[in-house]
Amino acid sequence: MENYRIRPKGDYIQLTDWDELYVLTKHWKSDLTFYKQDLVFLHNLLNKYFIWITKEDNLEAVKKIAEGIMNDRKVGKKLLERVGEHLNHIAQTIEDPFKHDTRLFREEHQALEDDIARFYKTVRENRKQVFAITEHIMDSESLGHLLEK
Repeated sequence: MENYRIRPKGDYIQLTDWDELYVLTKHWKSDLTFYKQDLVFLHNLLNKYFIWITKEDNLEAVKKIAEGIMNDRKVGKKLLERVGEHLNHIAQTIEDPFKHDTRLFREEHQALEDDIARFYKTVRENRKQVFAITEHIMDSESLGHLLEK
């Protein structure tokens, strides 16, 4: 699943109506809100096992992944802000389509979608790394007893 774009290929953005773009953007906002919560969970998961790590290589791996998660949280926050602004632009364009440059709006929409697709891909990769390192730490640090509580 290499392509994380939501819209169909081709000139969809240029030809679709404003209502459809609005609905699509609302979906982005919902997804980004979910990812925001997911990233908090992943960060907390790393923190839970961080205190039990005794091996230096495990410690460094967790630090690196945690930095990636923190970066994802910053990017996600900025994307949520941009999506909010974008929703306002759509609403303004729907109200008065002749007042705004729709070509610029559609370019903004496409750029935002590309940034969101990159964000989704990065978060999914970091999530895989969190679960892989957690499993590795559980095995290599002999932390299985923590799950029995």
